Amino acid sequence: MDGILNVNKPAGKTSFGVVAIIRRLSGERRVGHAGTLDPAATGVLPVCLGQATRVAEYLMDSTKKYRADIGLGITTDTYDAAGTVEKRSDISGITRAQLEEVLNSFRGKILQTPPMYSALKHRGKPLYELARNGITIERQQRQVEIYCLEILKWRPPVVTVDVVCSKGTYVRSLAHDIGQALGCGAIVQDLIRLKCGTFEIENAVSITELETAFREGYWQRFVYPMDHVLADWRAETVSDETAQAIRNGRPVDLEQTPDRDAEQAPEPAERDLCRIYTSDGRLLSLVRFEPATRQWHPVKVFQ
Repeated sequence: MDGILNVNKPAGKTSFGVVAIIRRLSGERRVGHAGTLDPAATGVLPVCLGQATRVAEYLMDSTKKYRADIGLGITTDTYDAAGTVEKRSDISGITRAQLEEVLNSFRGKILQTPPMYSALKHRGKPLYELARNGITIERQQRQVEIYCLEILKWRPPVVTVDVVCSKGTYVRSLAHDIGQALGCGAIVQDLIRLKCGTFEIENAVSITELETAFREGYWQRFVYPMDHVLADWRAETVSDETAQAIRNGRPVDLEQTPDRDAEQAPEPAERDLCRIYTSDGRLLSLVRFEPATRQWHPVKVFQ
């Protein structure tokens, strides 16, 4: 089975733990998720099966949306409620206007330091393993982009925000940095991922629902085709001859395929990507335009 499940990850399970459950239920060896969620977090976790694991990287690169309850006046070593409390502060002097001003400084492109309690690796070891052993290392700042950061509810000491952000953004680090800017500290008390690329929480299926569906034999109704994540890509249907060339790894000129109107074709941009379909409608390949050769080169070819 090649496809993607939009899983609503429950609190208390790791992303890898969800993958292990889906692997056991489906019997499919090739299973992987498309973007780690913290164990305490809930929400959208796309799980790719079979050949769909080869498009997981494009989901990981996609925009994410979160809803977070941020508690002010407290700092922990993990930047969330699961950690050891390091400091508590009085927030009685903090107003909504001050909060809005600080949030505004975090919109757009920002530099962010990943938390020590994260799955990022240092010399082959996850940072959280080092942190659990009392080891703290310097982490390099990374540029991320916050497209939207809006207050939904302000009930001191908790502010609920919606965050729309680029790949690589740590909402825990964002909360920590907001707390530092306010001078009182802050942690994530609750986090839910509402959207990952084309997958939304409204259509996510729970582990319990999936277990029932697998047991009763209708689980495939929850499987999205793997090109669902590529819906905004350019798409081409090619001749059998061109399809064979792509299977053999050869670059092709899409403007010469029978269904291409060269006069209406947009000028390809550098690193432009395209979905390729066979004449019977099957996803064959993902190709990239190379300006040097003015041709489309196969990036991934599916069986």
